[in-house]
Amino acid sequence: MSDERLVHVVDDDEAVREGVSILLEASGYEVSPHESGAAFLRVLDNLSPGCVLLDIHMPEISGLEVQAALRERSVDWPVIVLTGQGDIGIAVGAMKNGAFEFIEKPYENQMLLETLQEAFDKLETLTEESAKVTRAREFISRLSQREYEIVQGLLAGLPNKIIAYELDLSVRTVEVYRANAMDKLEARGLSTAVRIALTAGVQPLEQRRGG
Repeated sequence: MSDERLVHVVDDDEAVREGVSILLEASGYEVSPHESGAAFLRVLDNLSPGCVLLDIHMPEISGLEVQAALRERSVDWPVIVLTGQGDIGIAVGAMKNGAFEFIEKPYENQMLLETLQEAFDKLETLTEESAKVTRAREFISRLSQREYEIVQGLLAGLPNKIIAYELDLSVRTVEVYRANAMDKLEARGLSTAVRIALTAGVQPLEQRRGG
């Protein structure tokens, strides 16, 4: 089964972990149970991406603290927070901190499965976006320093003449660097080059004061 369907169940209640695991495995998911938030974080670096079912009330480290740790470590897997009745304020706080959804216990199995499907749709989108960024950065890394600066000029919407002025180059030299950059970016047109640069996080060229 693909890791795209992996669910990390983080709950200190063994009965809950077993019950959820049975439900999810019967529904075609792969399940990775974790007996506490601390246990989950200890092995986080070795885990495959997936969705996280996260209980709020756990000893040692609470669900909210686990959520904060995920953010600090730049782990953007969708988190579904499981809460008890009366925890609405906490659950809303979790949502504000980036949780995908919260579900009150006891919950209906169908609601959980539908929420998980929506979370996996989000995870798929995040994975695709990450792949696009990685590929764009690979393209940008092919550029020489001058070619990179030319692309920055294009992002700033500057014509070749102004880019030449800003970089103390001749217009002809800018044209050569621009053509080389387009080739390295495998860009058929300016719009493609700009899109790649934006995706890679390239910043526009800063013009000299009065430029």
